[in-house]
Amino acid sequence: MSDHDWQAPGGAPSRGPAPSAGSPSGAPAPGYASQPGGGSSDSPYGAPPPPLPGTSGGWAPPPKPGLLPLRPLGFGTLLWAPFTALRRNPAATFGSGLVVQLISAIATIAVIVPFAVFTFSRIESAAAEDLDALLAGSVGGLLLVMLVPIAVSIVAAAFLQGVMVVEVATGTLGERLGFGALWRRAAKRIGPLLGWTAIVTLAVLLVIAAFVAVIVVGALTSPAALVVAIVATLLAGLGVAVLAAWLGTKLSIVPSIIVLERAGIRAAVRRSWLLTNDYFWRTLGTLLLVALILNFASQVVVQPISFIGSILAVLIDPNGTGAGLTVTIITTVVTLILSLVIGAITAVVQAALVAIIYVDLRMRHEGLDLELARTVELRDTGHPVGDPFAPPATAGAPAT
Repeated sequence: MSDHDWQAPGGAPSRGPAPSAGSPSGAPAPGYASQPGGGSSDSPYGAPPPPLPGTSGGWAPPPKPGLLPLRPLGFGTLLWAPFTALRRNPAATFGSGLVVQLISAIATIAVIVPFAVFTFSRIESAAAEDLDALLAGSVGGLLLVMLVPIAVSIVAAAFLQGVMVVEVATGTLGERLGFGALWRRAAKRIGPLLGWTAIVTLAVLLVIAAFVAVIVVGALTSPAALVVAIVATLLAGLGVAVLAAWLGTKLSIVPSIIVLERAGIRAAVRRSWLLTNDYFWRTLGTLLLVALILNFASQVVVQPISFIGSILAVLIDPNGTGAGLTVTIITTVVTLILSLVIGAITAVVQAALVAIIYVDLRMRHEGLDLELARTVELRDTGHPVGDPFAPPATAGAPAT
């Protein structure tokens, strides 16, 4: 490819210098001649355009007005950008994650504790012949009351996804929104987000219920049937895990599409499926690697404290007289607090990662980086700007 045949993604080869990403007149913009990527293996662009008049002709880096550089992201940038998003606006991002974790924890405690007190009091006062019936009823009741914290967790998780999608989108444009502004913007798309999160949760619960039903039927039939049911469930579980990894990766950016493109669930599923084409393994690897990093970090922080607390309780009270109870309580409280903090960080980083992957995929498939640079340039020069994340016309009209 010659220097005069540089081609933006999805466009025809252009003769002469590439047009500016942000100039209304189409004139070249100084400092943006670098868009093609300077030979990076991650860049889908061809050779850079010829040097602009009045410049030295050297390669200049793409603009980075905020969270992300306006170019297709390298793997390292993609991997650490979610942590940068958390550090860039901690009050709004970590605060949102902590609020979500606290709401879920309070809802669980508010349901489980009264039910446990009521159940144990009935069991203690029940006759021996009624004990089996009470235990069976308690298990069924526990399953029913657990629907409440599950529903609260679904709502909270969906809202946090929306908050982090808005944070990544505005942060990429160099904006820094506060806690309330992020929540207000995310609330506008909470309905479709709840619908999508509920669909995913229901699918997971149905698969778990099917596995449990197979094992229960085997246990009620015979010991040999139980063994067969367990083996069959394990084998089926491996297949379901592979299927879940495939579907989860292909549909991973649905929340981002719902929020930023104002799409309905069906349109978002279709868009996510298409945008992840050609980048499946890259997307899956990034999601898994970040999950492993977060899980390892949480274990490194929480497990030593729990281990040290157990040792101190034994050293203070080796005979089990109750003197070590205070140490055990303090260790438990500290562990719970750390779990809430780490859970908030994990939820924020994983939600931000999905939004960042969405931005990167649109840069690669649709040249979103050019539109973002144009928006930033127009905004900084006082011109009116539209929504740079609106889907291209070929993607279909979004559902409102």
